[in-house]
Amino acid sequence: MVRVSTATAVALGVAALFAVFTGFNDAGVLVGIGVGASGLRPPGALALLTTAVLAAPLLVGTAVATTLDGRLVPSVAPGPASRAQILAGIGAAVAVTVLLAARRLPTSLTLALIGGIAGAGTGGGLVGGGGDAVDWAVVGAVLAAAAAAPLVGALVALGAARVVAALPPARAGRRGGAASRLRRLHLGGFAAACVAYGANDGQKMLAVYAVLLGGAPDRYARSPAALALIAACFMAGGLLGVRRLGGAGGGLVAARQDGVVVTELSSAGVVLGTAAVGAPVSMTQSMSGALVGAGLSRGARRVRWRKVLRLSQAWLLTLPAAFVGGGACAAVAVSLVS
Repeated sequence: MVRVSTATAVALGVAALFAVFTGFNDAGVLVGIGVGASGLRPPGALALLTTAVLAAPLLVGTAVATTLDGRLVPSVAPGPASRAQILAGIGAAVAVTVLLAARRLPTSLTLALIGGIAGAGTGGGLVGGGGDAVDWAVVGAVLAAAAAAPLVGALVALGAARVVAALPPARAGRRGGAASRLRRLHLGGFAAACVAYGANDGQKMLAVYAVLLGGAPDRYARSPAALALIAACFMAGGLLGVRRLGGAGGGLVAARQDGVVVTELSSAGVVLGTAAVGAPVSMTQSMSGALVGAGLSRGARRVRWRKVLRLSQAWLLTLPAAFVGGGACAAVAVSLVS
């Protein structure tokens, strides 16, 4: 029988709870878009998304998890104080996400986690006497990518929507015609969005697991036990959050099926591109930008700008709130442990 220390058991428990919360928070938007595909229901869409979370680290690598695990705060020494800092940053990210959601302000758990980790590195390092442990150059590059992703997604979707509109219509009577072709594209676009989520946004779960248990993320990406725990907890969270399934667009645009297909493919391309350079980017942020771009292809009045502004304000609030919360919680935690 394998004995597990109390510290390891606590770390596993926190990592599992974080994966459950991630599934509860993230899956609704993606699955809500995917269920529009013919024959795809919420359980099937969630299973496809969970499979992508499980397989993407093996197929495309763990660059994003490595950034969250060690590049944002590279100089924190191992020990009880560093674990307290980590837990403080994670706790602040979750708390900010929950508080904003309770006020019906849409936000990004990935953005909150970046702020929480950076805040914990600053607050805990200063109180612990180690100084500011944050690599601000890396943080700046990550934030630049996060800010650019919705804008790039909008531009890509705007161009893609115009290309799709210029395509000749499918001939009637050929395997169901245009409607059948659109359903197949929708299913393929949703699959691409799932892979992009697993390659980027979803790797925050692997990063939290690695930073709490110790060791590099790619080590756990090759561990069937670690991946199975993350995937099972993510799916459980997604099932708990099934009532929160978001409709395509989240009210930003009166979405049509062709616009949803463009959104899926455009946002998947942007998120996979940022994953290649190890920049954590929120899938929901990229999708929101792509939805606006797809809506703009049919005219500016198709976009509900008041909701776009509200969403942007929530994003702008997320990171500083998580940073301050992570810094304050880490300072208290480190002072108690030291």
